[in-house]
Amino acid sequence: MRCPYSLSPSFAFPLLFILVSFLSSFTSSATQNSLFRGYSLSVDDESDFLTSPDKSFTAGFYEVGSNAFCFSIWFTNAVNRTVVWMANRDKPVNGHRSAISLRKDGILVLTDIDGSKVWSTNDTETDGHKTELLNSGNLVLRDPQDRILWESFDSPTDTLLPLQPFTKIKKLVSAKGEGMYSSGYYSFFFDNDNVLRLMYDGPEISSVYWPNPDSTVFENGRTNYNSSRTAILDDLGGFSSSDRMRFSAGDMGFGIWRRLTMDYDGNLRLYSLNESNGLWNISWEALQQQCNVHGLCGRNGICVYTPEPKCSCPPGFEMSDLQDWNQGCKSKFDNQNCDPNQKVRFLELPQVDFYGFDLDYLQEKSFEACRDHCSNNCSCEAFGYRLTGEATCFLKSALFNGYKSPRFPGSTYLKLPETLETSEDFFEGIDITCGSSKPQNLSSLKYIMQGAKTKWVYLYSFASVIGAIEILFISLGWWFIFRRNGIPKSVEDGYQAISSQFRKFTYKELRKATNNFKEELGRGGSGIVYKGNLSDDRVVAVKKLGDIIQGEEEFWAEVSTFGRINHMNLVRMWGFCSEKIHRLLVYEYVENGSLDKHLFSNHDSDEHTLLGWKERFKIALGTARGLAYLHHECLEWIIHCDVKPENILLERNFEAKIADFGLAKLSQRGRSGSEFSRIRGTRGYMAPEWALNLPITAKVDVYSYGVVLLEIVKGIRLSSWVLVDGDEEEEAMLTRFMREVKRKIQNGDDLWVEDAMDPRLKGQFNKNQAATMIEIGISCLEEDRSQRPSMDAVVEALQGCEDEPNTHI
Repeated sequence: MRCPYSLSPSFAFPLLFILVSFLSSFTSSATQNSLFRGYSLSVDDESDFLTSPDKSFTAGFYEVGSNAFCFSIWFTNAVNRTVVWMANRDKPVNGHRSAISLRKDGILVLTDIDGSKVWSTNDTETDGHKTELLNSGNLVLRDPQDRILWESFDSPTDTLLPLQPFTKIKKLVSAKGEGMYSSGYYSFFFDNDNVLRLMYDGPEISSVYWPNPDSTVFENGRTNYNSSRTAILDDLGGFSSSDRMRFSAGDMGFGIWRRLTMDYDGNLRLYSLNESNGLWNISWEALQQQCNVHGLCGRNGICVYTPEPKCSCPPGFEMSDLQDWNQGCKSKFDNQNCDPNQKVRFLELPQVDFYGFDLDYLQEKSFEACRDHCSNNCSCEAFGYRLTGEATCFLKSALFNGYKSPRFPGSTYLKLPETLETSEDFFEGIDITCGSSKPQNLSSLKYIMQGAKTKWVYLYSFASVIGAIEILFISLGWWFIFRRNGIPKSVEDGYQAISSQFRKFTYKELRKATNNFKEELGRGGSGIVYKGNLSDDRVVAVKKLGDIIQGEEEFWAEVSTFGRINHMNLVRMWGFCSEKIHRLLVYEYVENGSLDKHLFSNHDSDEHTLLGWKERFKIALGTARGLAYLHHECLEWIIHCDVKPENILLERNFEAKIADFGLAKLSQRGRSGSEFSRIRGTRGYMAPEWALNLPITAKVDVYSYGVVLLEIVKGIRLSSWVLVDGDEEEEAMLTRFMREVKRKIQNGDDLWVEDAMDPRLKGQFNKNQAATMIEIGISCLEEDRSQRPSMDAVVEALQGCEDEPNTHI
């Protein structure tokens, strides 16, 4: 039968071309979230993927190496498409003719180039009708009645998503290394005693390192009496488990995508996605001291803080494999400990410990007795000696899980041949980072980008041969790639914007960003802060520093250390400027201003709202966490020296962020005498040791925090001074407040807590939390600094009453 209408050849070809182009465009731009029985996704087609209905997740083939792909699920809007699940992480398929298919037997199967099965959902026939990617990031296989037959949530890789159940049969296993995707050595799992743990399972040893293996289950705040072994991360950012493990994201609330990931460096971290720039922020991590992770540096290796964690070999040892710290360190000498003719000596490694492999444990032994025990035992490679109330001696048969920390109250003594010459410099040769703050190598990134550019130029040349249509598509691909990754005019700037975002600014840039330093946010002893807008639309706070005398190179070395600090309760530093006499720091902008404006303002006429009890407790705990990080974790040497409400900034959800940390170190560098040679801080918040000319320790921050804590409770400036009985003699309101509280406690006054509270709260507060805060505040203000608690002890005490509801008094 003839068609009623026909086209001449001269019209048919152009129309056919338009139709094919339209269909091609439609096919490439359309998205699908389901794969039905009998259909496949091909690795050869980059547009062959599934997308969740809300477009938050994508499932498809993800390149993990040269011509190597894994069928994966990733966050669509995250920079570098963060992977949350892989079907074949340890067995990638070829970049040609590999496919994932929902076969007619109802099984989802991944096949390689030769058709061999690499992975499948089932081994026997099912009633599988379609595979669907849900808004939760869960890939499911359904039957015709829409019942789930299989789901990716049941077989996690290294990541747990919100509302994804975590049970006794599941485990998160880290990747093997940075930029790698195959299974690594670290895992998060329910142990046989029903407790969630982190474990290193490496080539030579297996070792549990979290929670603290030196403490009992109950000392770690867990229980092993519940055999259900279930845990879940809710969509608010809270994690809860049957073993009583609890934690919350620092930005807790709805509307934020999060992931709990077992990272390649052995730390378990909760991340929150900033959808405006596609970057992830750490909102919680299991171990703040990275060197507590076991297995980081291999046999004989030692993890040290410099201040970021790095691996090092002790004197007499060298790296076994220059590319892999898991292989540890090998000795430069023949190990002949059992040769009676070989004389040995012991080299002290101060404040170094090696966890595990105790050949013997001896109490109340002298140092000489401990040394002789190791010397006479040919299996002893070293001994640890501590003085913690009583002398303890640990003979070591092997040296694993080594770390150096100023908080460790002892030393390890290496057993070495007497004739071996060694360097006494423990830090010599340290050049490899084992912590999460490791910066990428900029030169290697440039090489990769230049290689990519060469490849694209080659494709352009090839494309010019096969026609203008292909050139157009490739050009569009170029536009999409550059737009997606936000690559600006130079590769280096792009690297800095996408990775750490910490960089050096020119004075001209910052003058333009601040509109010639027009809008002042505040000022203090260290300088003036201005509001600014960077070229990438980030709102920032720019601080013009005064009295900084370092040269440019020294200033850069110091500031770059602070730029690598990343904690949810510390203001993030984005960069700096050091030109001639100009020294400026660029910080993230914290929209709610400083605590003093909310705490001490007249709320009848002021634009700032009254802080409720929930917000006050949150601020107290967040500030404590930030100071604990500075004092006790990776950067143990940082003392703030000026903790006060003006230096505690508040985010939109009233999460506390400490500002101006590290400025004491910057301003004192290069001066004669002690690093803290002149009094710093603000009157009313300063510890007595400043005036008494005593050595300055982290306890000066504890004192200042105690003042702030009591001001949060009372709602007035306790650091102010008042006249005593109308006379000219002045007395701090803080002294009067503490005297009244102590008197009422001693007299057994049941209303001492209520009397100490801010009356503007109108009785809306939690009495137990308030009492805890007052007691902590008073203990922080002890004149004898040795009697003040440490900041990690303060955090622990506050966390003990964190989840209690408010009560109306």
